[in-house]
Amino acid sequence: MPRSQSTNHRWRAIAARADTPGVPAREAARPGAERAAGSPAAVNLKRPSEPPPGRRPVIEFRGVSMRYPTGDVGLDQATFAIDREEFVFLVGPTGSGKSTVMRLLIKELEPTEGRIRVAGRELHEIPRKRVPYFRRNLGVVYQDFKLLPNRTVYDNVAYALQVTGGTRREIRAKVPDILRLTGLATKLHNYPDQLSGGEQQRVSIARAFVNHPPLLLADEPTGNVDPNTSIDIMRLLYRINRTGTTVLVATHDNAMVDKMRRRVLELRDGRIVRDEAAGLYARDESTREFARRMRSTGERPDGV
Repeated sequence: MPRSQSTNHRWRAIAARADTPGVPAREAARPGAERAAGSPAAVNLKRPSEPPPGRRPVIEFRGVSMRYPTGDVGLDQATFAIDREEFVFLVGPTGSGKSTVMRLLIKELEPTEGRIRVAGRELHEIPRKRVPYFRRNLGVVYQDFKLLPNRTVYDNVAYALQVTGGTRREIRAKVPDILRLTGLATKLHNYPDQLSGGEQQRVSIARAFVNHPPLLLADEPTGNVDPNTSIDIMRLLYRINRTGTTVLVATHDNAMVDKMRRRVLELRDGRIVRDEAAGLYARDESTREFARRMRSTGERPDGV
């Protein structure tokens, strides 16, 4: 089956099973379980009156703002769209709004204004009790791994299937496959404290992808690993993207962004300031732009 057809099938299958959830309510509603499972666990994303998933963006932000109770601005009128099967980097300095975007996408936060759609579904229409089922459409990879310390590599990955109603047969079939894909086939009986940082992050990725979600969010996935391991992690995310999964990566890893040359969305002070198809981590300034920045900030270049 061609990759695009396979992706469409996954969206339809997820939408079909969303109305017959297979996870007990007490498990689905427990935030710790969602995070530990790495697949912040499916609300029906497909609506009969809408076009099929292949004809609309997977992610849409329209005039989205997020203001925290402290008065801090997380996002300011952010507007962008990400199509299915894209690989996109979300970059910007600390406090620019990257984590806010991720938290909005998993409905951990609600926007102050604006509209957010995932596969055409308005997120504000999803009631709180259905959020855990919506999250099953997502795979989420965290900087700090969020592994269960008292479970083996195999059991950490299997847990993501267990909380979404996977059968023993399904678990036995899927877990070894994803461990091979992530290079962990020889580590299935190890515990997290017996693994390197890079291996722990690969377990986190395996757990997030074992359900083959159509959308994978990675928040600083290389933040706690060395440069060589960062390359392996990004290669793995790219291989997952090639299977048809849309991947959004929030990162400070400028070397990796420059090396991969994928689409780049840049945030600054909560605003989208750049959307570049095959971008670098930081766009080169023209002489005019440099002079304008110096005037506006009162900075002086070195040696002046």
